[in-house]
Amino acid sequence: MNDGAMLNAYPDSLGGTMSEIAALLERPEMKDAFRSFYILPSVFTTDLDRGFSVISYELNPELARAEDLERLKRLGLDLKLDFILNHLSVQSPQFQDMIARGEASPYRDFFIDWNRFWQGKGSMTEAGYIQPDAEYIREMFFRKSGLPLLMVSFPDGREVPYWNTFYQEVNTDPVTGKRSYLGQMDVNIASPLVWAFYEDTLDRLAGYGASIVRLDAFGYASKIPGRRNFMNEPETWDILERIRQLADQRGLTLLPEIHAAYAEQSYRTLTEKGYMTYDFFLPGLLIDAIENRDAGFLLRWAREQKELGIRSVNMLGCHDGIPMLDLKGLVPDDRIQQLIDLIVRRGGLIKNLHGAKNMYYQVNATYFSALGCDEKKMLLARAIQMFMPGKPQIWYLDLFAGRNDLEAVARSGEGGHKEINRTNLTENDIAERLAWPIVRKQLELLRIRNRHPAFGFDSEMEAQQPEAHTLLIKWKNGPNEAELHADLKTQEYQIRLTP
Repeated sequence: MNDGAMLNAYPDSLGGTMSEIAALLERPEMKDAFRSFYILPSVFTTDLDRGFSVISYELNPELARAEDLERLKRLGLDLKLDFILNHLSVQSPQFQDMIARGEASPYRDFFIDWNRFWQGKGSMTEAGYIQPDAEYIREMFFRKSGLPLLMVSFPDGREVPYWNTFYQEVNTDPVTGKRSYLGQMDVNIASPLVWAFYEDTLDRLAGYGASIVRLDAFGYASKIPGRRNFMNEPETWDILERIRQLADQRGLTLLPEIHAAYAEQSYRTLTEKGYMTYDFFLPGLLIDAIENRDAGFLLRWAREQKELGIRSVNMLGCHDGIPMLDLKGLVPDDRIQQLIDLIVRRGGLIKNLHGAKNMYYQVNATYFSALGCDEKKMLLARAIQMFMPGKPQIWYLDLFAGRNDLEAVARSGEGGHKEINRTNLTENDIAERLAWPIVRKQLELLRIRNRHPAFGFDSEMEAQQPEAHTLLIKWKNGPNEAELHADLKTQEYQIRLTP
């Protein structure tokens, strides 16, 4: 796997389809800017959550074709693709077969029958589902209010509850009385059919040219009565190891996604177990350093990564929000809150989990808007990212200096807060912005990062803080050196390359 910069976009983010994205990446302005491409999962056949509710891992014919992926390969780009371990859409062939055939379906236990799971550990309710005894759900982690179940209508008229951690919606036709569903149903990892499906999915992703497979929602896959049922240990790691063995056979590198506070040290656990990790700390650390004119926390993290041999994918913006509570334990709580308040004043939005700030939240905003739409700050942030450890991932809207899209949020209604940072750009938008200095300068920074041999996972890195508001990061690989001198007070930076 290469360590060069990676574009991150939806298949319809830049022009409308993967064909338009391939054409963009073939333009001379984009030459050598990227070595990889993280295509978000709406490239597959999906129905909800902008791709994270997968019907099947076949390509979405409206957005992508096999020949589009071949064009990316010819450009020397490898792919990062998503594999959502925990659930499938209710529109998936497996779920549709189950509701059509009921007990006769081979997929009867492909999903998790709630009552079978909790049998003997609770009381049957009038609604037809088991209410687990308090001792079994006291520690359980909930992503939504109420029990995570969906009542599914079988052909024989019975209502059977199934485990449903995430989104659900049930609609009944007023004339026919027929029920239809939207949502993401948890799969049953105890089922051999699920593991056969996992193998088939990894085969498919490898066939598309994937190098990295991002594991989404893998922490919810292990379910055990009386446990938290998120990141159960050691069971979650056992599942992950089994997946890794399958991935290794196909030449795939796994990138498990875990959002957790720095104080929990989950990134260290992943490193010790031999996995890559996401650097969810860098987005907040860079805003902290630039706004407070202090590189202390940022450099502490840079040094720690090299000392521990952490291999990460880092980023500024992404399809989700800017992580903030991930910084807990690294940055003082009051300073984190000041950053959150600042980004909100600049138009950012907060979505708390069940309204509880102490559980987890991120701020939804474009990175450019989070920095006050200040071009010098944005370029400084990008320059520092290029010199931080890890494989740099570049959100398409950051590259094109996107601003908060509050109109898109309003159009999306409840739950549409993430649309603030997901604006699709037309071919005309792209052509216009490619002439902007802020875009051209970012592309040049990306070319430096990709072309110069001083950088690399195994290269030497030295990070210093000559003054509170300055930083020096130096990379060395044999006779090849690259230095970044940055002044957080003036937002100026200089780069020296040898040879």
